[in-house]
Amino acid sequence: MNIEGRKVLVLGGYGLVGTAVCRELIAHHAREIQIHSLRPEEAQQAKEELAAEAGETILTTSAGDIFGLDKEVTPREGIWAQINQLTDESLSEYLLYGLLVSGKPDIVIDCVDTATAIAYRNIFGAAEELWKDAGNDAVAPERADALLEALYTPRLIRHVQVLYRGMIDAGTKVYIKVGTTGTGGMGLNVPYTHSEEKPSRVLLSKSAVAGAHSMLLFLMARTPDAPVTKEIKPAAAIAWKKIGYGPIRRRGNEISLVEAQPRPLGPRLSTLDPKAGRDTGAPLQTVFIDTGENGIFSLEEFALLTTGEQMEFVTPEEIAQYLVFEIEGANTGHDVINALDSAVLGPTYRAGLLRHWALERMNALEREHETRSVAFEMLGPPRNSKLLFEAHLLRETFATMSAVSDAGAEKVRDALDEKVRTQPDSVKQALAVGIPVLLDSGEILRGPRVLVPSEAQEVEVTPERLDRWVNDGWIDLRLDNCRRWIERFARIHREIEEIPTSDSSSRYLRSRRFWDEQGIIQPGKIVGWILSVEESGARIKR
Repeated sequence: MNIEGRKVLVLGGYGLVGTAVCRELIAHHAREIQIHSLRPEEAQQAKEELAAEAGETILTTSAGDIFGLDKEVTPREGIWAQINQLTDESLSEYLLYGLLVSGKPDIVIDCVDTATAIAYRNIFGAAEELWKDAGNDAVAPERADALLEALYTPRLIRHVQVLYRGMIDAGTKVYIKVGTTGTGGMGLNVPYTHSEEKPSRVLLSKSAVAGAHSMLLFLMARTPDAPVTKEIKPAAAIAWKKIGYGPIRRRGNEISLVEAQPRPLGPRLSTLDPKAGRDTGAPLQTVFIDTGENGIFSLEEFALLTTGEQMEFVTPEEIAQYLVFEIEGANTGHDVINALDSAVLGPTYRAGLLRHWALERMNALEREHETRSVAFEMLGPPRNSKLLFEAHLLRETFATMSAVSDAGAEKVRDALDEKVRTQPDSVKQALAVGIPVLLDSGEILRGPRVLVPSEAQEVEVTPERLDRWVNDGWIDLRLDNCRRWIERFARIHREIEEIPTSDSSSRYLRSRRFWDEQGIIQPGKIVGWILSVEESGARIKR
Protein backbone atom coordinates (compact mmCIF):
# COMPACT_ATOMS: atom_id res chain seq x y z
CA MET A 1 0.00 0.00 0.00
CA ASN A 2 1.20 3.49 -0.83
CA ILE A 3 1.63 5.45 2.43
CA GLU A 4 1.22 8.85 0.79
CA GLY A 5 -2.19 10.33 1.54
CA ARG A 6 -3.05 7.63 4.12
CA LYS A 7 -3.95 7.90 7.78
CA VAL A 8 -1.68 5.87 10.06
CA LEU A 9 -2.28 5.01 13.70
CA VAL A 10 1.01 4.41 15.54
CA LEU A 11 0.44 2.54 18.79
CA GLY A 12 3.33 3.28 21.14
CA GLY A 13 4.24 6.34 19.08
CA TYR A 14 6.12 7.98 21.96
CA GLY A 15 8.62 5.15 22.29
CA LEU A 16 12.02 4.67 20.71
CA VAL A 17 10.79 2.73 17.68
CA GLY A 18 7.47 4.59 17.53
CA THR A 19 9.19 7.96 17.13
CA ALA A 20 11.45 6.61 14.38
CA VAL A 21 8.39 5.15 12.63
CA CYS A 22 6.61 8.51 12.74
CA ARG A 23 9.63 10.20 11.16
CA GLU A 24 9.72 7.60 8.39
CA LEU A 25 5.99 8.06 7.76
CA ILE A 26 6.46 11.82 7.51
CA ALA A 27 9.18 11.25 4.91
CA HIS A 28 6.67 9.16 2.93
CA HIS A 29 4.02 11.91 3.10
CA ALA A 30 1.39 10.23 5.24
CA ARG A 31 -1.76 12.37 5.34
CA GLU A 32 -2.21 11.98 9.10
CA ILE A 33 -0.28 10.26 11.87
CA GLN A 34 -2.21 9.53 15.05
CA ILE A 35 0.32 9.13 17.85
CA HIS A 36 -1.05 6.94 20.62
CA SER A 37 0.65 6.44 23.96
CA LEU A 38 -0.32 5.20 27.40
CA ARG A 39 -0.22 8.72 28.89
CA PRO A 40 -1.51 11.93 27.25
CA GLU A 41 1.65 13.87 28.10
CA GLU A 42 3.79 11.27 26.30
CA ALA A 43 1.74 11.49 23.11
CA GLN A 44 1.81 15.30 23.27
CA GLN A 45 5.59 15.35 23.81
CA ALA A 46 6.11 13.10 20.78
CA LYS A 47 3.90 15.40 18.70
CA GLU A 48 5.89 18.47 19.77
CA GLU A 49 9.20 16.75 18.95
CA LEU A 50 7.96 15.83 15.46
CA ALA A 51 6.10 19.06 14.67
CA ALA A 52 9.06 20.82 13.08
CA GLU A 53 9.56 17.90 10.65
CA ALA A 54 5.90 17.18 9.90
CA GLY A 55 5.46 19.42 6.87
CA GLU A 56 1.96 18.81 5.45
CA THR A 57 1.44 15.67 7.55
CA ILE A 58 -1.19 16.21 10.24
CA LEU A 59 -0.14 15.03 13.70
CA THR A 60 -2.86 14.05 16.16
CA THR A 61 -2.67 12.34 19.54
CA SER A 62 -4.61 9.89 21.69
CA ALA A 63 -3.85 8.11 24.94
CA GLY A 64 -4.94 5.22 27.15
CA ASP A 65 -4.38 1.56 27.97
CA ILE A 66 -5.01 -0.42 24.77
CA PHE A 67 -5.43 -3.60 26.85
CA GLY A 68 -8.22 -2.17 29.00
CA LEU A 69 -11.68 -0.66 28.92
CA ASP A 70 -12.66 2.84 27.90
CA LYS A 71 -14.11 3.67 31.31
CA GLU A 72 -13.27 3.55 34.99
CA VAL A 73 -14.01 0.13 36.46
CA THR A 74 -13.28 -1.73 39.66
CA PRO A 75 -10.35 -4.20 39.63
CA ARG A 76 -12.79 -7.13 39.59
CA GLU A 77 -14.70 -5.64 36.64
CA GLY A 78 -11.41 -5.26 34.81
CA ILE A 79 -10.55 -8.91 35.44
CA TRP A 80 -13.97 -10.07 34.26
CA ALA A 81 -13.57 -8.05 31.05
CA GLN A 82 -10.49 -10.10 30.20
CA ILE A 83 -11.94 -13.56 30.87
CA ASN A 84 -15.60 -13.16 29.95
CA GLN A 85 -16.93 -14.01 26.50
CA LEU A 86 -16.62 -11.17 24.01
CA THR A 87 -19.97 -10.05 22.62
CA ASP A 88 -21.01 -7.36 20.15
CA GLU A 89 -22.42 -5.40 23.08
CA SER A 90 -19.25 -5.58 25.20
CA LEU A 91 -16.89 -4.90 22.29
CA SER A 92 -17.55 -1.17 22.29
CA GLU A 93 -16.41 -0.95 25.93
CA TYR A 94 -12.75 -1.57 25.04
CA LEU A 95 -10.52 1.44 24.51
CA LEU A 96 -8.70 -0.11 21.56
CA TYR A 97 -11.93 -0.83 19.71
CA GLY A 98 -13.14 2.74 20.13
CA LEU A 99 -9.74 4.07 19.11
CA LEU A 100 -9.92 2.13 15.84
CA VAL A 101 -13.54 2.66 14.82
CA SER A 102 -13.50 6.37 15.64
CA GLY A 103 -10.17 7.07 13.94
CA LYS A 104 -10.61 4.72 10.95
CA PRO A 105 -6.87 4.40 10.16
CA ASP A 106 -5.85 2.95 6.81
CA ILE A 107 -2.72 1.51 8.44
CA VAL A 108 -1.98 0.47 12.03
CA ILE A 109 1.66 0.20 13.14
CA ASP A 110 1.90 -1.40 16.58
CA CYS A 111 5.11 -0.49 18.41
CA VAL A 112 3.83 -1.41 21.88
CA ASP A 113 5.90 -4.05 23.67
CA THR A 114 2.84 -6.26 24.13
CA ALA A 115 4.75 -9.26 25.51
CA THR A 116 6.36 -7.20 28.27
CA ALA A 117 3.13 -5.39 29.13
CA ILE A 118 1.36 -8.72 29.64
CA ALA A 119 4.09 -11.02 30.98
CA TYR A 120 5.51 -8.60 33.54
CA ARG A 121 2.27 -8.76 35.49
CA ASN A 122 4.18 -11.72 37.00
CA ILE A 123 1.85 -14.68 37.28
CA PHE A 124 4.49 -16.51 39.34
CA GLY A 125 4.52 -13.95 42.12
CA ALA A 126 0.72 -13.91 42.25
CA ALA A 127 0.62 -17.72 42.30
CA GLU A 128 3.18 -17.90 45.11
CA GLU A 129 1.13 -15.51 47.25
CA LEU A 130 -2.00 -17.57 46.64
CA TRP A 131 -0.10 -20.77 47.41
CA LYS A 132 0.85 -19.42 50.83
CA ASP A 133 -2.84 -19.10 51.63
CA ALA A 134 -3.75 -22.52 50.22
CA GLY A 135 -3.39 -24.22 53.59
CA ASN A 136 -5.75 -21.82 55.30
CA ASP A 137 -9.45 -22.44 55.65
CA ALA A 138 -10.20 -19.47 53.40
CA VAL A 139 -8.13 -17.93 50.65
CA ALA A 140 -8.01 -14.15 50.73
CA PRO A 141 -10.08 -12.88 47.78
CA GLU A 142 -7.44 -10.34 46.84
CA ARG A 143 -4.92 -13.18 46.33
CA ALA A 144 -7.23 -14.93 43.90
CA ASP A 145 -7.98 -11.64 42.15
CA ALA A 146 -4.26 -10.93 41.76
CA LEU A 147 -3.70 -14.31 40.10
CA LEU A 148 -6.67 -13.88 37.75
CA GLU A 149 -5.47 -10.39 36.84
CA ALA A 150 -2.02 -11.74 35.97
CA LEU A 151 -3.20 -14.52 33.64
CA TYR A 152 -1.40 -14.05 30.34
CA THR A 153 -3.42 -16.03 27.83
CA PRO A 154 -6.88 -14.53 28.40
CA ARG A 155 -5.47 -11.01 28.23
CA LEU A 156 -3.52 -11.68 25.04
CA ILE A 157 -6.45 -13.43 23.36
CA ARG A 158 -8.84 -10.63 24.29
CA HIS A 159 -6.37 -8.05 22.94
CA VAL A 160 -6.15 -9.79 19.56
CA GLN A 161 -9.92 -10.32 19.41
CA VAL A 162 -10.59 -6.62 20.02
CA LEU A 163 -7.82 -5.58 17.63
CA TYR A 164 -9.18 -7.77 14.84
CA ARG A 165 -12.80 -6.71 15.25
CA GLY A 166 -11.82 -3.06 15.56
CA MET A 167 -9.76 -3.06 12.36
CA ILE A 168 -12.51 -4.87 10.45
CA ASP A 169 -15.10 -2.30 11.53
CA ALA A 170 -12.68 0.58 10.87
CA GLY A 171 -11.82 -0.62 7.36
CA THR A 172 -8.09 -0.85 8.15
CA LYS A 173 -6.11 -2.38 5.27
CA VAL A 174 -2.67 -3.05 6.80
CA TYR A 175 -1.54 -4.02 10.31
CA ILE A 176 2.14 -4.40 11.09
CA LYS A 177 3.57 -5.31 14.48
CA VAL A 178 6.97 -4.64 16.01
CA GLY A 179 7.34 -7.79 18.10
CA THR A 180 10.06 -9.19 20.34
CA THR A 181 11.90 -12.44 20.98
CA GLY A 182 11.81 -11.62 24.69
CA THR A 183 15.54 -12.13 25.22
CA GLY A 184 17.11 -9.73 22.75
CA GLY A 185 17.83 -12.62 20.41
CA MET A 186 19.68 -14.67 23.02
CA GLY A 187 18.86 -18.20 24.14
CA LEU A 188 17.89 -19.87 27.41
CA ASN A 189 21.35 -19.01 28.68
CA VAL A 190 20.57 -15.26 28.55
CA PRO A 191 22.69 -13.72 31.33
CA TYR A 192 20.52 -10.62 31.80
CA THR A 193 17.74 -11.14 34.34
CA HIS A 194 16.25 -9.27 37.26
CA SER A 195 16.39 -12.26 39.60
CA GLU A 196 18.83 -14.90 40.77
CA GLU A 197 17.01 -17.54 38.73
CA LYS A 198 18.62 -18.12 35.33
CA PRO A 199 16.85 -18.04 33.04
CA SER A 200 14.21 -15.95 34.77
CA ARG A 201 10.67 -17.37 34.71
CA VAL A 202 9.28 -13.90 34.12
CA LEU A 203 11.68 -13.27 31.25
CA LEU A 204 10.77 -16.60 29.67
CA SER A 205 7.12 -15.68 30.11
CA LYS A 206 7.82 -12.65 27.96
CA SER A 207 9.21 -14.91 25.23
CA ALA A 208 6.27 -17.29 25.59
CA VAL A 209 3.74 -14.47 25.25
CA ALA A 210 5.68 -13.07 22.29
CA GLY A 211 5.51 -16.45 20.56
CA ALA A 212 1.81 -16.87 21.30
CA HIS A 213 1.20 -13.37 19.97
CA SER A 214 2.96 -14.22 16.71
CA MET A 215 0.81 -17.32 16.26
CA LEU A 216 -2.39 -15.34 16.83
CA LEU A 217 -1.23 -12.81 14.24
CA PHE A 218 -0.44 -15.76 11.95
CA LEU A 219 -4.08 -16.80 12.28
CA MET A 220 -5.27 -13.25 11.65
CA ALA A 221 -3.20 -13.16 8.48
CA ARG A 222 -5.05 -16.30 7.35
CA THR A 223 -8.48 -14.75 7.91
CA PRO A 224 -10.15 -13.74 4.63
CA ASP A 225 -11.52 -10.33 5.70
CA ALA A 226 -8.62 -9.31 7.95
CA PRO A 227 -6.14 -6.58 7.04
CA VAL A 228 -2.79 -7.56 5.56
CA THR A 229 -0.90 -8.67 8.68
CA LYS A 230 2.87 -8.59 9.17
CA GLU A 231 5.34 -8.66 12.05
CA ILE A 232 8.95 -7.51 12.32
CA LYS A 233 10.62 -9.15 15.32
CA PRO A 234 14.00 -7.60 16.29
CA ALA A 235 16.37 -10.19 17.79
CA ALA A 236 18.82 -7.74 19.35
CA ALA A 237 18.81 -4.78 21.71
CA ILE A 238 17.27 -1.63 20.21
CA ALA A 239 19.25 1.59 20.64
CA TRP A 240 19.38 4.49 21.03
CA LYS A 241 17.36 7.62 21.81
CA LYS A 242 19.81 9.93 23.56
CA ILE A 243 23.40 10.12 24.87
CA GLY A 244 24.07 12.57 27.66
CA TYR A 245 25.41 13.48 31.07
CA GLY A 246 23.25 14.06 34.13
CA PRO A 247 21.51 12.55 37.14
CA ILE A 248 20.60 8.88 36.84
CA ARG A 249 17.03 7.82 37.65
CA ARG A 250 15.70 4.38 38.49
CA ARG A 251 11.92 3.85 38.41
CA GLY A 252 11.50 7.60 38.18
CA ASN A 253 13.62 8.43 41.24
CA GLU A 254 17.12 9.89 41.31
CA ILE A 255 19.81 7.57 42.65
CA SER A 256 21.70 9.22 45.52
CA LEU A 257 25.40 8.64 46.24
CA VAL A 258 26.16 6.73 49.44
CA GLU A 259 29.14 6.91 51.82
CA ALA A 260 29.99 3.92 54.04
CA GLN A 261 32.69 2.71 56.41
CA PRO A 262 33.85 -0.88 56.92
CA ARG A 263 31.77 -2.76 59.53
CA PRO A 264 31.46 -6.38 60.70
CA LEU A 265 29.21 -8.56 58.57
CA GLY A 266 27.47 -10.13 61.58
CA PRO A 267 25.43 -13.35 61.77
CA ARG A 268 22.33 -11.84 60.09
CA LEU A 269 21.79 -9.69 57.03
CA SER A 270 18.89 -7.46 56.06
CA THR A 271 18.51 -6.04 52.58
CA LEU A 272 17.18 -2.82 54.13
CA ASP A 273 19.23 -1.27 56.95
CA PRO A 274 18.95 2.53 57.38
CA LYS A 275 22.04 2.53 59.62
CA ALA A 276 24.29 0.99 57.01
CA GLY A 277 25.95 3.78 55.04
CA ARG A 278 24.90 7.41 54.67
CA ASP A 279 22.78 8.87 51.90
CA THR A 280 24.73 11.96 50.86
CA GLY A 281 21.73 13.52 49.13
CA ALA A 282 23.92 14.19 46.11
CA PRO A 283 22.65 12.59 42.89
CA LEU A 284 24.59 10.01 40.93
CA GLN A 285 25.58 11.99 37.84
CA THR A 286 27.51 10.47 34.98
CA VAL A 287 27.42 9.65 31.27
CA PHE A 288 24.47 7.55 30.09
CA ILE A 289 22.78 6.25 26.99
CA ASP A 290 18.98 6.25 26.85
CA THR A 291 17.64 3.19 24.99
CA GLY A 292 14.00 4.14 25.40
CA GLU A 293 11.78 1.41 26.82
CA ASN A 294 14.82 -0.80 27.45
CA GLY A 295 16.25 1.60 30.01
CA ILE A 296 19.20 3.86 30.84
CA PHE A 297 22.64 2.26 30.61
CA SER A 298 26.13 3.34 31.59
CA LEU A 299 28.95 3.44 29.05
CA GLU A 300 30.29 0.12 30.25
CA GLU A 301 26.85 -1.53 30.47
CA PHE A 302 26.16 -0.50 26.89
CA ALA A 303 29.59 -1.75 25.83
CA LEU A 304 28.89 -5.08 27.55
CA LEU A 305 25.37 -5.46 26.16
CA THR A 306 26.28 -4.71 22.55
CA THR A 307 29.62 -6.47 22.29
CA GLY A 308 30.03 -9.50 20.06
CA GLU A 309 28.28 -12.69 21.26
CA GLN A 310 25.98 -10.65 23.53
CA MET A 311 22.74 -8.94 22.43
CA GLU A 312 24.49 -6.52 20.06
CA PHE A 313 21.92 -4.04 18.74
CA VAL A 314 19.76 -2.74 15.92
CA THR A 315 18.72 0.87 15.43
CA PRO A 316 15.10 2.07 15.56
CA GLU A 317 15.58 3.76 12.19
CA GLU A 318 16.37 0.42 10.55
CA ILE A 319 13.24 -1.12 12.06
CA ALA A 320 11.16 1.82 10.84
CA GLN A 321 12.54 1.46 7.31
CA TYR A 322 11.78 -2.26 7.23
CA LEU A 323 8.23 -1.55 8.43
CA VAL A 324 7.65 0.96 5.65
CA PHE A 325 9.20 -1.35 3.05
CA GLU A 326 6.79 -4.12 4.08
CA ILE A 327 3.78 -1.78 4.07
CA GLU A 328 4.62 -0.66 0.54
CA GLY A 329 4.95 -4.23 -0.70
CA ALA A 330 8.71 -4.82 -0.64
CA ASN A 331 10.01 -8.17 0.60
CA THR A 332 12.52 -7.46 3.35
CA GLY A 333 12.89 -11.08 4.40
CA HIS A 334 12.14 -10.04 8.00
CA ASP A 335 8.35 -10.56 8.14
CA VAL A 336 7.80 -13.27 10.76
CA ILE A 337 4.28 -14.03 9.51
CA ASN A 338 5.56 -14.68 6.00
CA ALA A 339 8.33 -16.84 7.43
CA LEU A 340 5.79 -18.92 9.35
CA ASP A 341 3.68 -19.20 6.21
CA SER A 342 6.69 -20.54 4.35
CA ALA A 343 7.74 -22.94 7.09
CA VAL A 344 4.47 -24.55 8.20
CA LEU A 345 3.51 -27.87 6.66
CA GLY A 346 0.21 -27.54 4.84
CA PRO A 347 -2.06 -30.04 3.08
CA THR A 348 -0.20 -32.55 0.90
CA TYR A 349 -0.80 -34.30 -2.41
CA ARG A 350 -0.41 -37.71 -0.75
CA ALA A 351 -3.08 -36.87 1.82
CA GLY A 352 -5.42 -35.83 -0.99
CA LEU A 353 -5.03 -39.20 -2.65
CA LEU A 354 -5.54 -41.07 0.62
CA ARG A 355 -8.61 -38.99 1.47
CA HIS A 356 -10.35 -40.37 -1.60
CA TRP A 357 -9.50 -43.92 -0.51
CA ALA A 358 -10.63 -43.29 3.08
CA LEU A 359 -14.02 -41.90 2.02
CA GLU A 360 -14.47 -44.74 -0.47
CA ARG A 361 -13.78 -47.34 2.22
CA MET A 362 -16.08 -45.65 4.75
CA ASN A 363 -18.91 -45.48 2.17
CA ALA A 364 -18.46 -49.19 1.49
CA LEU A 365 -18.66 -49.99 5.20
CA GLU A 366 -21.82 -47.88 5.51
CA ARG A 367 -23.45 -49.99 2.78
CA GLU A 368 -22.19 -53.24 4.27
CA HIS A 369 -23.56 -52.48 7.73
CA GLU A 370 -26.65 -50.61 6.51
CA THR A 371 -25.90 -47.56 8.62
CA ARG A 372 -25.15 -43.86 8.30
CA SER A 373 -22.12 -42.24 9.91
CA VAL A 374 -23.17 -38.60 10.42
CA ALA A 375 -21.71 -36.90 13.53
CA PHE A 376 -20.31 -37.89 16.91
CA GLU A 377 -19.93 -34.31 18.24
CA MET A 378 -16.18 -34.65 18.65
CA LEU A 379 -15.35 -32.19 15.86
CA GLY A 380 -17.24 -29.31 17.46
CA PRO A 381 -18.94 -27.03 17.87
CA PRO A 382 -22.43 -28.57 18.26
CA ARG A 383 -23.59 -26.34 15.39
CA ASN A 384 -21.54 -28.43 12.96
CA SER A 385 -23.29 -31.60 14.17
CA LYS A 386 -26.70 -29.92 14.01
CA LEU A 387 -26.10 -28.92 10.37
CA LEU A 388 -24.82 -32.38 9.44
CA PHE A 389 -27.86 -34.07 10.97
CA GLU A 390 -30.25 -31.63 9.28
CA ALA A 391 -28.64 -32.33 5.90
CA HIS A 392 -28.75 -36.07 6.69
CA LEU A 393 -32.50 -35.97 7.41
CA LEU A 394 -33.07 -34.12 4.15
CA ARG A 395 -31.02 -36.75 2.33
CA GLU A 396 -32.93 -39.61 3.93
CA THR A 397 -36.29 -37.98 3.13
CA PHE A 398 -35.72 -36.38 -0.30
CA ALA A 399 -32.39 -37.77 -1.60
CA THR A 400 -31.53 -34.79 -3.84
CA MET A 401 -31.21 -31.02 -3.48
CA SER A 402 -33.63 -30.56 -6.41
CA ALA A 403 -36.28 -32.67 -4.72
CA VAL A 404 -36.09 -30.48 -1.61
CA SER A 405 -36.39 -27.32 -3.68
CA ASP A 406 -39.30 -28.67 -5.76
CA ALA A 407 -41.24 -29.76 -2.67
CA GLY A 408 -41.42 -26.33 -1.10
CA ALA A 409 -40.92 -25.35 2.54
CA GLU A 410 -44.27 -26.58 3.91
CA LYS A 411 -44.02 -30.02 2.35
CA VAL A 412 -40.40 -30.32 3.53
CA ARG A 413 -41.49 -29.45 7.06
CA ASP A 414 -44.36 -31.92 7.01
CA ALA A 415 -42.23 -34.74 5.55
CA LEU A 416 -39.47 -34.25 8.13
CA ASP A 417 -42.01 -34.06 10.95
CA GLU A 418 -43.58 -37.33 9.83
CA LYS A 419 -40.21 -39.01 9.47
CA VAL A 420 -38.98 -38.31 13.00
CA ARG A 421 -42.37 -39.28 14.47
CA THR A 422 -42.84 -42.54 12.55
CA GLN A 423 -39.16 -43.52 12.18
CA PRO A 424 -37.51 -42.74 15.52
CA ASP A 425 -34.35 -44.55 14.41
CA SER A 426 -33.68 -41.61 12.06
CA VAL A 427 -32.69 -39.34 14.96
CA LYS A 428 -31.35 -41.82 17.51
CA GLN A 429 -27.74 -40.94 16.66
CA ALA A 430 -28.39 -37.23 17.10
CA LEU A 431 -30.11 -37.69 20.44
CA ALA A 432 -27.33 -40.01 21.61
CA VAL A 433 -24.64 -37.36 21.12
CA GLY A 434 -26.71 -34.59 22.72
CA ILE A 435 -28.32 -32.89 19.71
CA PRO A 436 -32.08 -32.44 20.28
CA VAL A 437 -34.74 -31.99 17.58
CA LEU A 438 -37.20 -29.08 17.61
CA LEU A 439 -40.42 -29.56 15.64
CA ASP A 440 -42.50 -26.79 14.11
CA SER A 441 -45.24 -27.63 16.64
CA GLY A 442 -42.90 -26.53 19.42
CA GLU A 443 -42.39 -30.10 20.61
CA ILE A 444 -38.90 -31.42 21.24
CA LEU A 445 -37.21 -34.80 20.92
CA ARG A 446 -34.22 -35.06 23.22
CA GLY A 447 -32.07 -37.47 25.15
CA PRO A 448 -31.13 -37.33 28.85
CA ARG A 449 -28.44 -34.77 28.08
CA VAL A 450 -28.24 -31.91 25.58
CA LEU A 451 -25.06 -30.03 24.67
CA VAL A 452 -26.67 -26.63 24.16
CA PRO A 453 -27.09 -24.77 26.44
CA SER A 454 -24.13 -26.07 28.41
CA GLU A 455 -24.51 -26.80 32.12
CA ALA A 456 -28.02 -25.29 32.28
CA GLN A 457 -30.19 -25.89 35.36
CA GLU A 458 -33.87 -24.97 35.05
CA VAL A 459 -33.19 -22.07 32.67
CA GLU A 460 -36.30 -20.19 31.58
CA VAL A 461 -37.11 -20.76 27.90
CA THR A 462 -37.57 -17.43 26.11
CA PRO A 463 -37.91 -16.91 22.35
CA GLU A 464 -34.49 -15.26 22.23
CA ARG A 465 -32.78 -18.06 24.14
CA LEU A 466 -34.55 -20.73 22.10
CA ASP A 467 -33.40 -19.19 18.82
CA ARG A 468 -29.84 -19.04 20.13
CA TRP A 469 -29.91 -22.66 21.31
CA VAL A 470 -31.37 -23.89 18.04
CA ASN A 471 -28.78 -21.97 16.04
CA ASP A 472 -25.93 -23.31 18.15
CA GLY A 473 -26.83 -26.98 18.39
CA TRP A 474 -30.43 -28.15 17.85
CA ILE A 475 -31.84 -29.82 14.76
CA ASP A 476 -34.39 -27.28 13.56
CA LEU A 477 -37.40 -28.70 11.66
CA ARG A 478 -39.42 -25.50 11.81
CA LEU A 479 -40.79 -23.88 8.68
CA ASP A 480 -38.31 -20.99 8.57
CA ASN A 481 -35.34 -23.33 8.68
CA CYS A 482 -36.85 -25.47 5.91
CA ARG A 483 -37.01 -22.29 3.83
CA ARG A 484 -33.36 -21.62 4.72
CA TRP A 485 -32.29 -25.03 3.41
CA ILE A 486 -34.23 -24.49 0.19
CA GLU A 487 -32.46 -21.13 -0.24
CA ARG A 488 -29.09 -22.83 0.31
CA PHE A 489 -29.78 -25.45 -2.31
CA ALA A 490 -30.98 -22.77 -4.72
CA ARG A 491 -27.75 -20.84 -4.21
CA ILE A 492 -25.67 -23.96 -4.82
CA HIS A 493 -27.72 -24.62 -7.97
CA ARG A 494 -27.04 -21.06 -9.19
CA GLU A 495 -23.32 -21.52 -8.58
CA ILE A 496 -23.40 -24.71 -10.64
CA GLU A 497 -25.38 -23.06 -13.47
CA GLU A 498 -22.87 -20.18 -13.65
CA ILE A 499 -20.13 -22.64 -14.61
CA PRO A 500 -19.91 -22.82 -18.43
CA THR A 501 -20.76 -26.33 -19.59
CA SER A 502 -17.74 -26.22 -21.88
CA ASP A 503 -15.33 -25.39 -19.04
CA SER A 504 -13.31 -28.42 -17.95
CA SER A 505 -10.37 -26.47 -16.50
CA SER A 506 -9.08 -26.34 -12.93
CA ARG A 507 -10.74 -22.97 -12.34
CA TYR A 508 -13.69 -24.17 -10.28
CA LEU A 509 -13.34 -26.08 -7.00
CA ARG A 510 -17.02 -27.00 -6.78
CA SER A 511 -17.91 -28.19 -10.27
CA ARG A 512 -20.95 -30.20 -11.35
CA ARG A 513 -18.93 -33.34 -10.72
CA PHE A 514 -18.09 -32.12 -7.20
CA TRP A 515 -21.79 -31.90 -6.31
CA ASP A 516 -22.64 -35.13 -8.20
CA GLU A 517 -24.51 -34.89 -11.49
CA GLN A 518 -27.73 -36.09 -9.83
CA GLY A 519 -27.47 -33.52 -7.02
CA ILE A 520 -27.47 -36.18 -4.27
CA ILE A 521 -27.34 -34.50 -0.85
CA GLN A 522 -23.89 -35.10 0.66
CA PRO A 523 -23.95 -33.71 4.22
CA GLY A 524 -20.17 -33.28 4.62
CA LYS A 525 -19.82 -31.33 1.39
CA ILE A 526 -22.96 -29.30 2.04
CA VAL A 527 -21.88 -28.23 5.54
CA GLY A 528 -18.35 -27.54 4.27
CA TRP A 529 -19.95 -25.17 1.75
CA ILE A 530 -22.05 -23.53 4.50
CA LEU A 531 -19.00 -22.93 6.71
CA SER A 532 -16.87 -21.65 3.82
CA VAL A 533 -19.40 -19.54 1.91
CA GLU A 534 -22.35 -18.73 4.14
CA GLU A 535 -20.42 -18.30 7.40
CA SER A 536 -17.10 -17.01 5.95
CA GLY A 537 -15.13 -19.77 7.65
CA ALA A 538 -12.85 -20.67 4.73
CA ARG A 539 -9.07 -20.93 4.86
CA ILE A 540 -7.21 -18.76 2.37
CA LYS A 541 -3.78 -20.40 2.59
CA ARG A 542 -3.51 -23.83 1.01
